[in-house]
Order: sequence, then C-alpha cells, then structure tokens
Amino acid sequence: MAPGSLAGALAYINWTVLLALTLGSFGVVILGRLSTDATRGYLLFTGVSSMAIGLLALLADLALPPPEGLAIANTPAFDQLRRALLAAYLLLGSGYVVALARGRRAPSLAAAALLGGVAAALTAAYGWGGSLAGAIPLAIQLLVLAAATGGALAAMILGHWYLVTPRLSERPLVLTARLLTGVIAVQLVLFAAWTATGSGAAGRPFGALLGSFALFVWLRLLVGLLFPLVISWMALRTASTRSMESATGLLYIDMAAIASGTIVAAGLYFGAGLLV
Repeated sequence: MAPGSLAGALAYINWTVLLALTLGSFGVVILGRLSTDATRGYLLFTGVSSMAIGLLALLADLALPPPEGLAIANTPAFDQLRRALLAAYLLLGSGYVVALARGRRAPSLAAAALLGGVAAALTAAYGWGGSLAGAIPLAIQLLVLAAATGGALAAMILGHWYLVTPRLSERPLVLTARLLTGVIAVQLVLFAAWTATGSGAAGRPFGALLGSFALFVWLRLLVGLLFPLVISWMALRTASTRSMESATGLLYIDMAAIASGTIVAAGLYFGAGLLV
C-alpha cells in the first residue's frame, strides 16, 4: 500500500483494537456480576477501564480518515449512526458502572449498554462491508475479536486480582479462562473456513496462505491463534488447581499474543481485504 493508505489503515486498526478491548472486557464484567462471585473492586476497576477505553474508541472514530485506498467501502452515511451508538454504549455502560458501585445487579441496563456496543460494531460492518454478503463475515470478525481481545484483558486483570485477594473463589477465573479458550477455538475454526473458501480478497481456496500477504497470514495463525489457544488452556488448567500466580503470568502472555493477532487480522482486512 501507499504511505497514505498505510496511515489510513493504522487509524482503522487502532479503532478495531480499542473497540475490541472495551466491548469484550465490558461483557466479562457483566458476566462476572451476574454469574460469579467476583469482587466488587474487580468489577468496578475493569468496568471503569472498559469505559475509559470506550471513550478512546469514540475519539478514534471521530478522527477516522476517509478509507481511500483501503479494501473497504466508503459509506459516510453510516458514520454518524456508528458514533451515536458508541456514545450510547458509553453513557449506558457508565450508568451500569455506577449501578455496580451501588451494589445493584441492573441486568436490563447491562443488556442495553452491551447491545449499544454490539450495534455499533454491526453498523461499522455494514458500512465497510460494501454489501450484506461482505458485512456479515466482517460483523462476525469484529465480534469474535472483541470477545477474544477484551476477554483476555479482563482475564489478565482478574488473574492479578487473586494476588491481592487470595481467598477469592477460583470460579470467576476458571469460567473466564474457559470462555476465552472457547472463543479462540471459534476463531481458529473461522480462520480455517475463511481461508478454505477464499473469503475476502484471496479469491481462491487457501489463496491467503500463499499470496503476497502470506507471511502475515501465517503470523496470524501461529502467533495470534494457535499459541494463545495453548496458553489459554494452560491458564485454565493452572487456575483450576488454584495456581493463580502461574495462571496470571500465562494470561499476561496470552493478552500480548491475542492483541498482536487482532492487530494483524485488522491490518489484513482493512489493507488487503483478507478475512483471517
């Protein structure tokens, strides 16, 4: 890509990473409050962090350049709706964090906030996908990236929480690590399906593995999917035996690998039109 196109792709990659971090970690906060005995301190810290990242995502969205030279559609008509939905997500999510601070469960508020964030991702997919056929796989990609990247962030914070709250039940971390492992397994299945069918710009089965972007595709597979899958499973096993220091160290590594894979996946889609 030309330098200008590369700069434009970086802005969209940044947006994707920020959205993934805020949406996925906020989902874990809701799950932790409704399904586990995670401490209020952890939920509040992760919730506030999620909203802070969400604010950065909105600011990044407001500064997105036109996608000239990128492998996505340019549909400005969806920009305002996407930003309005992100703003609604922030307002509702912040309200939910206040409800957590007051000891309330507030499931309806949590669902409304999460729905706003998901709707923002779906709007982005429809605006950039070029058609319904292009929007559906992009929407799936954005949501699973959010579940993996934000989930890894929330799991890493939770693992660290055990170092200062040793009597906390292992259930919250075991559940989070199990779900994270499952999400990465789903990503691996999607990678296989998309490369096998030649989805995106590859155009032919397994073309992405052999084309001009093959190095980055293989990095996505090995470093961003297979490696985190093994690390997540190891974190799950160590958490199940209450080896929380080991689990926390593994989750730090997991977070780095998953975030790297998200960056590569976003770059390949926005810059080359490849779904991986």
